[in-house]
Parts: sequence; C-alpha cells; structure tokens
Amino acid sequence: MRALLDVVLLILQLYTYVIIASAIFSWLYAFNVVNMSNQFVATIGQTLYALTEPLLRPIRRVVPSVGGLDLSAIVLLLLIFLLQNVIIRYIYPVVF
Repeated sequence: MRALLDVVLLILQLYTYVIIASAIFSWLYAFNVVNMSNQFVATIGQTLYALTEPLLRPIRRVVPSVGGLDLSAIVLLLLIFLLQNVIIRYIYPVVF
C-alpha cells in the first residue's frame, strides 16, 4: 500500500511541474517571447494545455480572475500541496 501512495505522491509532484511549466509557457506566449508558428513550440503549448486544462477549468469557474490575473493555477497548486500533506502526515503513517 505504501508503494501505491509513493506512486500517487510522485504523480502529484510531476503534475506540479507540469502546472508550473504551463504557467511559464503562458507568460512567454503572452509576451510574444515564443513563436507559436513554430511547430515544436505549438506542440509543447498544446500538450501543456491538454494536461492542465481539465483541472484548471472547474477552478476558473469558481475563482474569478483578479485584475486580469488567472489565479486558478495557484489554487490548484495549493490543493495539490494540501493533498500531499494529508497523504504524508495522516495516511502514510497508518498504512502497513
């Protein structure tokens, strides 16, 4: 059971990196640093969007944008950190 929890924690950590990469990519796209006509860059953008949008969309419906800032990624990261802490502090010690 601990191995399964370790896999869940690893997936949550990797998804954290994907969310951060998606936020950085969106900033680079917004400030025209990356060229979206490049096929490789467009593929990276579409992949990051496809990985993060299913979890960010429901948060965007609940949390309004503040002054044009999208806070959904921050809320999702906080939820992931909360879930990781719950697993580490409360579930992991009692599992054999």
